[in-house]
Amino acid sequence: MKSKERLELARWAVAEAKKQGADEAAVTVSHSRDIEVEFRERKMETLNESTQRALSLTVYAKGRYSSHSTNDLRREALQTFIAEAVPMTGYLGQDPFRSLPDPKYYEGRQPADLGIFDASYEKIAPEERVQIAKAIEEAALGAGDNIISCTAGYSDSIGESTRVHSNGFEGENRGTSFSAGASVTLADGEKGRPSDYFWATVRFKKDFPNLEFMGREAYRRVKRQTGQVKLDSGTFDMVIENRVSSRILGAMSEAITGRALQQKRSYLDGKLGQKVASEKLTLVDDPFLKGGLGSRLYDGDGITAVRRPIIEKGILKNYYIDYYYSRKLNVEPTSGSPSNVIVTPGDKNLEQLLAQVKKGILVSGFVGGNSNATTGDFSYGIVGQYIENGQIIKPVNEMNISGNLNEFWDHLAEMGNDVYTYSSTLRPSMYFKDIFFSGV
Repeated sequence: MKSKERLELARWAVAEAKKQGADEAAVTVSHSRDIEVEFRERKMETLNESTQRALSLTVYAKGRYSSHSTNDLRREALQTFIAEAVPMTGYLGQDPFRSLPDPKYYEGRQPADLGIFDASYEKIAPEERVQIAKAIEEAALGAGDNIISCTAGYSDSIGESTRVHSNGFEGENRGTSFSAGASVTLADGEKGRPSDYFWATVRFKKDFPNLEFMGREAYRRVKRQTGQVKLDSGTFDMVIENRVSSRILGAMSEAITGRALQQKRSYLDGKLGQKVASEKLTLVDDPFLKGGLGSRLYDGDGITAVRRPIIEKGILKNYYIDYYYSRKLNVEPTSGSPSNVIVTPGDKNLEQLLAQVKKGILVSGFVGGNSNATTGDFSYGIVGQYIENGQIIKPVNEMNISGNLNEFWDHLAEMGNDVYTYSSTLRPSMYFKDIFFSGV
């Protein structure tokens, strides 16, 4: 279905919902295609392709709200679907805060090429997808010995959607994404079974790292875990590798949503404009990043995207508040979800950060654990390497870091310059001083 056809169908469905008694309505017509290839033990283990067309309908009627979806886009079928959906909304409880956004929040959207669609997608042959996964697996298997298992894969997707609101919003989105990589598990003595991975996700297939590098990097990462030991508990400097630093950033992000604020489940409630972290931490939400995995011109409410600081030199500048929770909280909406979160880097690479460590741990992975957005308490298991005088001495595991985020972020001493780009959170490695690790 072409863009014009999706737009016409969405407009028609909105009008049909209004005809059936909806006060307001929102319709999204979407089309997606996803392909996945996976190799394990030099055999193709997975080959999936799925194509989906869908229409989702949101109904606002007499103070009530409901959402519905269907894959049958024939108009005669949709007439029945809508004729049933709108009356069903009347059985739900009233929620006076549910409505489409005020149209003023749709204003200011400028047409722009966000660089999120790879026009070569349609030219990718099935055998090329298979060869990519196979080549990565071969590179991983050829990188060393003691491999118990190796899984390599490739996937790509294309998505197109058109959204129409009954109060004037219309928007279209079209994007592609590609992922590839490998996971490797090694034998380490009688009981050890360390595993690790390397995966990359990009908007354009040409931006993949070298395929052989991806396989060998997965092996290198797991190889450095062989011979793991558990250290005595103590206070160490800590460097969190860029690939996994999003885990600790995520613990904070849960607390800056409108939902958490309204439900009094945020340790950052009431701290707008206050210091919540070291001055080394700056986060900017940038929906216009060219080729970004989170780039967009509008959010899930249709609100026009805006670049804004979230944390600026440790000062909390903005929350993520969608239109619904903005009405409950009686504040202006920002956006209900992140786009591209850019963590401002420093000027040292990972090796230079490690060279500064007298006694510390490079965290290369997190194992389990949890965080509490209400209190800020957290506890995570870690995998990593023990560092002395800037040198990696031995791999460690079965250790935990725990504490409270109110205090933890004050220990951030420096940012690396090695920004991890295969994510919508673009973050470098991070250097923390004096972190307590629980061990033996």
